[in-house]
Amino acid sequence: VQLVESGGGLVQAGGSLRLSCAASGGTLSSYTMGWFRQAPGKEREFVAAISWSGDSPRYLDSVKDRFAISRDNAKNMVYLQMNSLKPEDTAVYYCATCSLRMSVYYYEYAYWGRGTQVTVSS
Repeated sequence: VQLVESGGGLVQAGGSLRLSCAASGGTLSSYTMGWFRQAPGKEREFVAAISWSGDSPRYLDSVKDRFAISRDNAKNMVYLQMNSLKPEDTAVYYCATCSLRMSVYYYEYAYWGRGTQVTVSS
């Protein structure tokens, strides 16, 4: 499975971005899908995950009232809607697949994209 993220960019604090993750070479429908992020000098951090059916998504506490993860299995796509962005959200954002249900641990995710940069200015 190959994953390609898009939709990142530079935005002012309080703004919004919608990240997309496109899959090829396989179907996403049987996987939990996750979004992670990594800021310079920091470890990769769980942001959100969604099960194959789309129910009961999980979020990092600091984003759960601002971000929304969704998926379209028919299109092999996963999305991360990010609202009310803050400078501390600045990072490279990655999507990844996991065969386990709703894991928050990066090492349990098998396939990764190359990431898309999100920069939030103050």
